Amino acid sequence: MSIKVTIWNEGRHEKRDEEVRKLYPDRIDGQIAKGIASSEFEIRRVTMDDPEEGLPDSLLNDTDVLLWWGHIAHEEVSDALVDRVQQRVLKGMGIIFLHSGHHSKLFRRLMGTNANLSWRELDEGDLERVWVINPSHPIAEGLPPYFEVEASEMYGEPFDIPQPDELLFISWYSGGEVFRSGCTWQRGRGRIFFFSPGHETYPVYYNKEVLKVISNGIHWANQKHTSGWTLENWHRKVPLHEKTTPRS
Repeated sequence: MSIKVTIWNEGRHEKRDEEVRKLYPDRIDGQIAKGIASSEFEIRRVTMDDPEEGLPDSLLNDTDVLLWWGHIAHEEVSDALVDRVQQRVLKGMGIIFLHSGHHSKLFRRLMGTNANLSWRELDEGDLERVWVINPSHPIAEGLPPYFEVEASEMYGEPFDIPQPDELLFISWYSGGEVFRSGCTWQRGRGRIFFFSPGHETYPVYYNKEVLKVISNGIHWANQKHTSGWTLENWHRKVPLHEKTTPRS
């Protein structure tokens, strides 16, 4: 049975920036979808300008893994949508935050921090060398010891996030900085993966290793729960054990 993947893209750069339109003529979400296409995935693409910010309940509740790409319109995302997606994650939907999704309302809600970092954007980009430091992890399946992104936006430490459950990738940049570029967490029943390469003015989503990481991340984040049990806040009226009267 295929994994139902929804790619949510803010979609604003493609409307405003000719350079981005030339690089990603079918939008960023279109190139990601093309790059990870597989008989194992049923991929749906939406933007925040679609009805209900792209994620009506009918789609959100039918999504196994959500990919989130946003940058310049984080504050335009409604708190109501953040609430709905957060609850889906807590109930078991996987989610992958790409690149500047780290500053989205949703990521900061799930992390409980500001998720600030240092950054640099050069016209020619920085060389990014992504080191695989947890090669036995499923998200690292089939990757070499390191791979390179020839032109990337520099993200550097310190990165204001809670301690990752698992640290998978550390990036080094040609300017000398390092960054925790691949991290996972669990919130409720949902798995979260953050992966940083993906600036809109560089051809990052044509890189085969980057696409391999995203594809592997989808498989890892997908969890089928057959019990139907969810973490609820319920009133336990009856004690597990009846009180007994002490003997005199």
